[in-house]
Amino acid sequence: MYILGDIGNTETKIFLVSTNNKIIKKLSLSTTDINYTRLNKLFINFITDYKKVKKILFCSVVPKSLSIIKKFLSKKTKLKCYEVKELNLKSLIQIKANYKQVGSDRLTNAISLVNNNNNFIILDFGTATTFDVLVKNVYSGGIIAPGVRLSLNTLSDKATLIPKIDLKQIKNVIGNNTISAVRSGFFWGYAGLIDNIINLIKKETRKSFKVIITGGFSNLFKNSIKTKASQNQNITINGLIKISKLIK
Repeated sequence: MYILGDIGNTETKIFLVSTNNKIIKKLSLSTTDINYTRLNKLFINFITDYKKVKKILFCSVVPKSLSIIKKFLSKKTKLKCYEVKELNLKSLIQIKANYKQVGSDRLTNAISLVNNNNNFIILDFGTATTFDVLVKNVYSGGIIAPGVRLSLNTLSDKATLIPKIDLKQIKNVIGNNTISAVRSGFFWGYAGLIDNIINLIKKETRKSFKVIITGGFSNLFKNSIKTKASQNQNITINGLIKISKLIK
């Protein structure tokens, strides 16, 4: 079996995957909570026999947390813990963007869709809201916009009279109190941002795309944007499974 994981700025997801690519177990934790003691406690019930682990692979945008996990798992399994960019991804995907600066998670998502006849825009609602463009199996680059939750928290932290709110689907545009006005601004504002950026990508490339959405707020926006989109919450783990085949 394999240990595969995604270390994001906010959340870390770790999967136990069988050799026939089936997810056996999954655990999630806050990335800021990653330390040796916390991992030791979580992994007591996550893995009972480390000798059965054959490969370890993570995509990460938080080097410090990755380093802790690498040391922890390497000690437990006696195996090398790989980060996605340590492998030869060029054998899986052609990358036109600046390789050093593209997040491993974004490349992993793109690789999950390679060998498909379609062009794709991958919209990921994470700490940042990212758009990644895949044209004829070539990663062309993308867009990074402020994350929904990060923006909400920043507004309430900086504006004394604006409380922290939960974002939810709404029908009306005009709010009649502070909370409904903020909800409207974020809900319709992000819906408009999404549709506009997708249209600009289509205009610039002069191509048609299938749009895949994933991440925390994908449930909220999947039926609220004008663009037809398919939701895929397993895109990152599917990409990790594909990349793990590079580990011999």
